[in-house]
Amino acid sequence: MDYSVILKYSSTDKCYIVSIPDLPGCMADGKTPNEAYENAKLVIKEWIDTACAAGREIPAPAFVQNSF
Repeated sequence: MDYSVILKYSSTDKCYIVSIPDLPGCMADGKTPNEAYENAKLVIKEWIDTACAAGREIPAPAFVQNSF
């Protein structure tokens, strides 16, 4: 996965929430950080599949780390 994610804990919802800033509205949650991250990977794929089916442009990841 090349997209940056933001992970935070919601005490209101009592779960971890992952948002993907490069993909508007793309979010996932889970009871643990790992579960939230794994759910985010599924949601990213679904977001991209839906955008492709609708003919929308897929944003490139804003941050790509170079490997040296």
